[in-house]
Amino acid sequence: MNAQVFDVVVMGAGIVGTAIARDLAGTSLSVAVIEARNDVGDGTSKANTALLHTGYDATPGTLESRLVARGYHLLGDYAAQTGIPVERTGAILVAWTAEELQALPALKDKAGRNNYHACSLIDAAEVYRQLPGLGPGALGGLTVPGESITCTWTTNLALATDAVRRGASLLCEHAVTGADVADRVTTVRTSRGDITTRWVINAAGLGADWIDQEFGHHRFTVTPRRGELLVFDKLARPLAPTIVLPVPSSRGKGVLISPTIYGNVMLGPTSEDLLDRTATGTSQSGFDFLLSKGQALMPRLLQQEVTASYAGLRAATDHSDYLIEIDPAQRYLLAGGIRSTGLTSGMAIAEHARHLLTEAGLDLTERPGLPPPPTMPNLGEAFARPYQDAGLIDRDPEYGRIVCFCERVTAGEIRDAYASVIPPAGLDGLRRRTRVMNGRCQGFYCGAHVRALAENRGREPRPATTPANQRTRHEPARR
Repeated sequence: MNAQVFDVVVMGAGIVGTAIARDLAGTSLSVAVIEARNDVGDGTSKANTALLHTGYDATPGTLESRLVARGYHLLGDYAAQTGIPVERTGAILVAWTAEELQALPALKDKAGRNNYHACSLIDAAEVYRQLPGLGPGALGGLTVPGESITCTWTTNLALATDAVRRGASLLCEHAVTGADVADRVTTVRTSRGDITTRWVINAAGLGADWIDQEFGHHRFTVTPRRGELLVFDKLARPLAPTIVLPVPSSRGKGVLISPTIYGNVMLGPTSEDLLDRTATGTSQSGFDFLLSKGQALMPRLLQQEVTASYAGLRAATDHSDYLIEIDPAQRYLLAGGIRSTGLTSGMAIAEHARHLLTEAGLDLTERPGLPPPPTMPNLGEAFARPYQDAGLIDRDPEYGRIVCFCERVTAGEIRDAYASVIPPAGLDGLRRRTRVMNGRCQGFYCGAHVRALAENRGREPRPATTPANQRTRHEPARR
């Protein structure tokens, strides 16, 4: 890398970083994305609630409100082009107390000030008509019909694949250790050597404040906020045909019940501020809290089996809005303080970054002859999967050979993942590309077979054979 000077280095291969890289890679600039982990989307971006937000409840007039509203349409259109699964399930905010009920009209008004006018106030009878599995005590609700569920894994991979196909260099396992800012170039020190660039874009998520300090700024501090979630079996899906939202508080959107794009039901997240930026493990206290919330919200849900639990860290800051600022003198742009809404707003953040960079003097004219957007494998349960496509199986029987029976993942899909532009670096990456080992047994039955396929880059290992002249003395020759 020492011999090349990139025009732009983007730090972080999460949704925001890859969205920015994709946008800039469509110009004449040379772009590199550097990522500390061994795969794209392996940090904050992989473990969120995967909701495509309308932006109805953002603080009006903020940068976040504008970019979430814009990103909702950008990502929706991009999903239609690339095959990222989206289900328009809608959502209902449920009021459980008189205070929450009184807050609903103000939330409807807030949505209107965010230019979202589809919300409706409903009474308790209508809440229970739409959500008969709710626990007793709901007093009313507010519908948000545009709220949707999507696949954060596929979104991140699509953006990264698009960036690479447009010419961006993806450099994983390059943990940033420092930066030396000179007059015309910056030398980014990483665990795999130095990288020289004319511009740096900081989309480093949980590490964005530390990177910001390397450029002499002290604008914010990241506090890792752990959110734990429980995932219930697919048999629970009829209980949650729509997203069940709490009335939000200053701590966030609170604990929700949501269908997932994979056919499950999700309960969470918790909200716990930590000091350790690597603490993605679950906790007994988190489970106890979620189970108590679930018992009040939807007791019948707790009668279903929990098939998985996970935790993610959000990059909470002491600012109430996104921090997207440019320093033209240092050729440095910060995209920090991006909370869970970054899944929705990522493409709009990239658009906003492009505007700031253009104002700073970069020529960001789109390059002619760009490749079309990639076509992503469908991971959504509501849409056709390869094992259901008879024509596809006729053309390639590997799509009819199921490896993971819980999630109906085929050998053809695993093979395709390893043949893709950005193949998985490990089993977790393969899971995010195919859903393999993501079901009820969590890989108990298929794990050994999947590992064998992974070691052979998605191909079925050939059985070992013993030549005739190497038979053991106990093995008779066949006549």
